This record gives sequence, structure tokens and C-alpha cells, in this order.
Amino acid sequence: MAESGRALLRALAYPVLLVATVSVAAASLAWHWDPGRTSPLFLVGTLLYLTALERLIPHQVEWHPDGSEWRWYGVYFLLTMAGGAVAQLLVTTAVSTLAPAEPSLPLWAEIPLALLSGSLASYLVHRLEHSNPLLWRLHGVHHVPRKVNVASNGVNHILDIVLAQGVVQLTLALLGFSSGSVIATGLFVVAQGYFVHANIDVRIGRLNHILASPEQHRLHHSTDLSEAGHYGSDLSCWDHLFGSFTWRPGREPAAVGLSDATSFPATGEIVASLLHPWRRTQRSGDGAA
Repeated sequence: MAESGRALLRALAYPVLLVATVSVAAASLAWHWDPGRTSPLFLVGTLLYLTALERLIPHQVEWHPDGSEWRWYGVYFLLTMAGGAVAQLLVTTAVSTLAPAEPSLPLWAEIPLALLSGSLASYLVHRLEHSNPLLWRLHGVHHVPRKVNVASNGVNHILDIVLAQGVVQLTLALLGFSSGSVIATGLFVVAQGYFVHANIDVRIGRLNHILASPEQHRLHHSTDLSEAGHYGSDLSCWDHLFGSFTWRPGREPAAVGLSDATSFPATGEIVASLLHPWRRTQRSGDGAA
């Protein structure tokens, strides 16, 4: 591909994703699409789009998954989907009981409030997972890979997904947001979650101070804990508010992964990773990051 074509892709990659997210959310609400079908299809479309961009405009070519990593990532992705389904099942009753059938505010006002509330809940849980040794033994599985890409976003402990997604969805339900705003918020969170992990050469400039981006999230995965803030994967306002925003233009992590690679099983040791939180004998350095 010519350099002019790559430059155009870099400029349009994120706006296209945002427009697609808003369009799907608007159509879903206007035509009452089944969220049980809409969300998985939107996820698949997002994955295909970002995976294609990783090949066309990669940030680090060496961060492309190899054959064995694709197999591991595939298993983890299924576990992540299962964890998300369990979280959804756990809060479905609460959402249907607590969320009003009709929004008390216009959707154009309610959706931003739902996004801010859900983002704050996600930020707090994520930060706690990095500071609490017990929760870190779940969440640390996600930080084992030494590459950051769309596929590695699915490397998670299933209970970590149940906890994180369950807390966010339950928060929205308890605050009384309508199901429409929860659906729209969920689509944005899905798009952002995979976008920030994408191994793509995309820079969003000053928007970094409002929205999370791959530039920030690579720092979150840095082995240098002094720069590994950025606990928000959708909005960056909470990182600013709570002092965990470390990005500046051009800043790159020297390396990504765990500062102590022996503290968790390797990504390919899937069973050992799932059993890691209950191991009695900890490896050296096994603690919160």
C-alpha cells in the first residue's frame, strides 16, 4: 500500500469506528434490535475491522500474533465471552427490575450520563485490581503477554471478566438508567476496549485528554510501573481526575508485559493461568502492580 493510502487509513481509522458505533447504537434503539444478537455481531465486526487495520497500518510488526498465540488467544477469547455472558446473566434480573422501561431523561442526555457512570465504575474496579494483591492474581493474567494487540485483549481470567463487567452493569442498573442507554453505552465500551488494545499506528492528538487510545493503553501495559497508569479504557477523564494520566505526545513504553515475568504462568499455560489465584505457593514478585 502506498504511503498516501496508509496516511489516509491512519486519519480515518478511529472516526470510522466511532461513526459505526453511533450508527449501530442509533439503529438498535430506533428499530428495537435484539441486543443479544446486536452486541455479538457488533463485536465480531469490530474485531475484523481492527484486525485488518493491524495488518495495514501496524504500530509494531513484531507484535503480530504468531500461530501458537492465535490458538491461545482463541481459547482465552471464548473464556472471555463466557465470562461476559455469566456477568450479563447475574445482572439481567437487576437490570430488568431496577432499570425503568422509559428513560426519565431524553436519551441524548441519559446516554452520556450512563457512559460517565459506567466508565467511573470500570476505572475504580480496574485500579483496585492493580492495587489489591488478591484481585491482581486475577487481573494479572491479562498483563502477561509481551505484545499488545486486538487478540491479546481477550487474554483474561474468566472471573476477572465476571467481576469487572458485573460491577459496571450493576452500577448502571442501580442508578436507574434505562435499558436503551445501557445498550448504547455497552456498544461504545466494546469498541473502545478493543480499539485501545489495537496494534495500529493511529494517534488521536488532543482527544487523548478525553478518550482513551492505543497510545495511552500501551503505557498501561508498560513494565515500567511509573508510567503504567491509564486505568480508563474508554474515557481518560478519570485518569486526569485521579492522577493516573501519564501520556504525552510521542511517549512509548520501552517494553510491555509483567515487570517480573516469573510471577504468573506463561500465556500458553491456560489451565495454570486459570488456577493461578488459588496456588498456595507464590512465585517471586507475585503481587499487585
